[in-house]
Amino acid sequence: MSNVLVYTLDGKIYINLTNRCTNDCIFCLRKDKSDVKGQELWLDDENSTAKDVIEQFEKIYKEPLTLNISPFTETVFCGYGEPMLKFDVLKEVASYIKDKYPGVKIRINTNGHANFIYKRNVVPELKGLVDEFSVSLNAPTKEEYNELSQPKFDNAYDEVKNFIKACSDEKIPVVASVVEGYKGRHLDLECCEQTAHNLGAKFRVREWIVNGY
Repeated sequence: MSNVLVYTLDGKIYINLTNRCTNDCIFCLRKDKSDVKGQELWLDDENSTAKDVIEQFEKIYKEPLTLNISPFTETVFCGYGEPMLKFDVLKEVASYIKDKYPGVKIRINTNGHANFIYKRNVVPELKGLVDEFSVSLNAPTKEEYNELSQPKFDNAYDEVKNFIKACSDEKIPVVASVVEGYKGRHLDLECCEQTAHNLGAKFRVREWIVNGY
């Protein structure tokens, strides 16, 4: 049984809200592993509340303080599913962290489908709560995106680009990312970077590695 809602990796706190995702990316870590460095991330319960997340967050956040070492300075909403699928929980947790720990940077790693899912632009609702979005652009074209990401709805690639632009329009820093080198496959990185910049985003290439981190 596992209900790891909060875990740590590389000196950051990560928040794992759900197993569900509107993509089924062929390179996704969860296809091969159920854990990140021994921390089991497959959730047995999809009904966790903001209170449940905050309880686990507080326990982990306070651990360095008891050991007299530097506290965590960044929290990332990123787990084995798409965090924006639990939008209300995400907002409540982000608001709690910003209110209690204003020095902690908050980042959301997302597939960029939220505005399609909720049929509205949700980005303005996160202004002041989120310091950065990292959005999975994943490909230079719709065709490659569909092949790599295997989205559950049509026009997903356009929705991702629209979401990135919405973040930029709200002056929230946004990074568009791609995974390069999956099983020897290579993307047109110059085209991906140009797309990111045209949308007002920075660009990041994540080299594919077998264990995902």
